[in-house]
Amino acid sequence: MNALAERKYYIDWVRVLAFFLLIFFHCAMPFVIFGWEVKNKETSLGLSRLIWWMHQWRLPLLFFVSGAGIHFSLKNRSVGAFAGERVIRLFIPLAFAMLFVIPVQVYIEKLQNGLISGSYASFYPTVWSFIPYPDGTLTWSHMWFVVYLLVYCILLLPVFALFKIGMLQKAKEKLATAFSHPVLSFLLVVPLVFYYFTLYLKNPEQLNLVDDWFVFIFSITLLLYGYFLGGNTKFGESCEKYRYWFLTIAGVCVVLLYYWYWWNMKLPKEQNALLYRYGMLNAVHIWCLILATLGFAKKHLNFSNRFLQYANQAVYPFYILHQTLIVVMGYYVVQLQIPLLVKMVLLIVLCFATLVVIYHWIIRPFILTRLLYGLKPKQKTKQRKAIVTAVQPV
Repeated sequence: MNALAERKYYIDWVRVLAFFLLIFFHCAMPFVIFGWEVKNKETSLGLSRLIWWMHQWRLPLLFFVSGAGIHFSLKNRSVGAFAGERVIRLFIPLAFAMLFVIPVQVYIEKLQNGLISGSYASFYPTVWSFIPYPDGTLTWSHMWFVVYLLVYCILLLPVFALFKIGMLQKAKEKLATAFSHPVLSFLLVVPLVFYYFTLYLKNPEQLNLVDDWFVFIFSITLLLYGYFLGGNTKFGESCEKYRYWFLTIAGVCVVLLYYWYWWNMKLPKEQNALLYRYGMLNAVHIWCLILATLGFAKKHLNFSNRFLQYANQAVYPFYILHQTLIVVMGYYVVQLQIPLLVKMVLLIVLCFATLVVIYHWIIRPFILTRLLYGLKPKQKTKQRKAIVTAVQPV
């Protein structure tokens, strides 16, 4: 079976569409009740409730898709070549972003909060003091996803090497086929529930890699699920067949979560029955929503077109740039005397338009900018229908 026959276009679509939701998510952040780099004076509780729900599953979905991307990437290269590519396409853009793209976010945040008043030119040299945020300027901000993905790829290299062995590779496929049964695939939620019971309160979300065990273990588990299951044809067919069941289960969990916890944002703070109920409902919600998303994508989006080919390459540079653009443009948009919803729509339009211009005319054509933003060297048109690239972060 050739590479094109094995290609799972619906996974590409999930990756691209999940990123578009990410832009909406971050364009909404100035207008919700949660803290962020730049804030509007007026906030929306309804929008906050929607954003909180999206926050639960958007990154878990992308870690699963990234795991599937690792599976496809390793089918056509050695583990050593894979490791070298990950360093080039993850570490170089990360270092570049931390030193040259992200610092303006810190500047805008401090400027809006009245902590500084000078120009960005006078502020920028503080980056080179290498003092971590919030005391200093150096931060990976939204690039935390790249940091975690890079660490996962390095830590799991022995696992990837083992499953390059023929016998274990066949065992991996048999295991994935077994877990394509809807009951078994549903039961994969058990470890996720366990993490809520044991880590959610003790090690809450930090995104600092050092003391972030809940997010770290939860995310690496989903990445491994994607690696073992995402490329299996039977698993994809099962997600498609039972997509309405998975969506219904997720929907019931969401209703209960809003009723007991999210409507008034009363999250569990003690190790008691409230936590156990929350952990079970949210873990089931997240996992079933991932399965349902894959199923609907498999049913309706398992095809390619010129937009997908273009967007699949563009999403990584978009990801690197989008939050910085939103913070900078948002600083000025929130000062406008117009309704909140109009501000958010304006910010979304400005962000997308600016990203397209920068990507198409500045990043895409040149070797250096392609390297700094994690793109492969330019290929001939006939070679661009290559393997799934979901291992790139979104």
